[in-house]
Amino acid sequence: MSMVSPLLFLILVPLVAIAFILVGSNARMTALIASVVNLVFVLALFAVYKQGEAPYQFLWSLPVIPSMGIALTLGADGLSLIMLLLAALVTVAAVAVSRTPEKNANWFYASLLFISAGGIGAFASIDLFFFYMFHELALIPTFLLIGIWGSGDRQAAAWKATIYLALGSFVLLLGLIGLYLIQPEGMRTFDLRAIIGMAEAGFLPDGNWVYLLLLIGFGILVSLFPFHTWAPQAYASAPAPAAMLHAGVLKKFGLYGLIRIAAPILPESVAAFSNLLLVLLVGNILYVGYVTISQRKLDWMLGYSSVMHMGYIFLGFAALNTLSLTGASLMLFAHGLSIAALFALSGELRERTGTLDFAELGGFAKPMPAFGLLFGFAAFAAIGLPGFVGFAGELLVFFGSFIGGEPSMGSINGKEIFALNNFQIATICAVWGVVISAVYMLRAYRRVFFGPLNDRWAGLPEISGLTRGAIVTLIVVMLVTGFFPSLLINFLQSASQVWP
Repeated sequence: MSMVSPLLFLILVPLVAIAFILVGSNARMTALIASVVNLVFVLALFAVYKQGEAPYQFLWSLPVIPSMGIALTLGADGLSLIMLLLAALVTVAAVAVSRTPEKNANWFYASLLFISAGGIGAFASIDLFFFYMFHELALIPTFLLIGIWGSGDRQAAAWKATIYLALGSFVLLLGLIGLYLIQPEGMRTFDLRAIIGMAEAGFLPDGNWVYLLLLIGFGILVSLFPFHTWAPQAYASAPAPAAMLHAGVLKKFGLYGLIRIAAPILPESVAAFSNLLLVLLVGNILYVGYVTISQRKLDWMLGYSSVMHMGYIFLGFAALNTLSLTGASLMLFAHGLSIAALFALSGELRERTGTLDFAELGGFAKPMPAFGLLFGFAAFAAIGLPGFVGFAGELLVFFGSFIGGEPSMGSINGKEIFALNNFQIATICAVWGVVISAVYMLRAYRRVFFGPLNDRWAGLPEISGLTRGAIVTLIVVMLVTGFFPSLLINFLQSASQVWP
């Protein structure tokens, strides 16, 4: 275990930048420098991570309450590194596309960096207590960004998100406490590695009730159907950088937690309640998908599409095999980048026109061809077009989920025939969801960029250099990892050692 972990550096950089911002330094420049430094440092961690050795590397621990087994323990395996890369990329893009508000600009950028620090801390934590606490740290500035700098009915959106996420966090806390209490006395700890070791050794009793608490808690935070209604309104009302960071990074906390905690520790419980989860995730894919088609505003459409796509990742988790969990992990990364790019472009469009109502838009490809091209790439990535990393993730989820569950047999006229099991039915629904995604995303693209151009939009400015560079970076990363998904999959092998 190293004396000073580079992961601690990743957490401290945005916190130190916040301190500089609050004492009067240039807020936007300081935030941008800090986010770029973190991105470079995460890339360096990928370069020095030793595949084939201990899964968790860059370890560091500071005892906090030794009697309860609580310590600030940091470490990263391949899955953690991928999530840290996602957080670093989206943070750079969010700061780069930000427009400095007229009032309280320092607090605006400080809030963005608080979300980034919280997400990074959660992904780097091995101790479940601090895993939870870092996420809570990131929720507070999210509410402030929506309620103070948001648009539309921002107060209602902020309060609704607050109530839902507070409820989810409370249920999740009960689940984590339950996971602590079912451990044998004298061995209780919040260290994830030790808990996984107990589970593998058979020291943990039946944890069905613990898993249900974790599923409900994490599910609310991820907007699992039917606990999803807070998300579209919150993202539609939030400033674009806040929507990018929450939808692109912070919302991945719940699914990351299920893959990290429930999959290796409570696999029997996951299997026992798989049918319940399959019903709920199909609600995400089909019900929310059709609701997305009916939306008349771009921001609301993107908010509902973000909720819908969580269903695919839940499907990969529910199938609980290496293929599906690898696909779910790729989709966490892919969706984070694509939805961040789309919210950035949506925010730019709102700044230029003052509206995101489809009825008032159209023909923007003429005055803003580069804008239209970038939006097209981001939309294709969200759909899961081949060549983007989302396609690789979806493919692995579909294959992994189709072989999930027990083989099913039926009979016709006394003859036994093969029948679809619940996982295969859910997979077919998910494949149909891809068609739904293509329908609403391509219709939105047509409504915004094609058709007649209203005279009042004839002089719209093209997307600026820094914003264009940030979005291009997100798209290039999705393409590179889409053509070469092994760049990420190879790192996931370390995490897969504890998967069922």
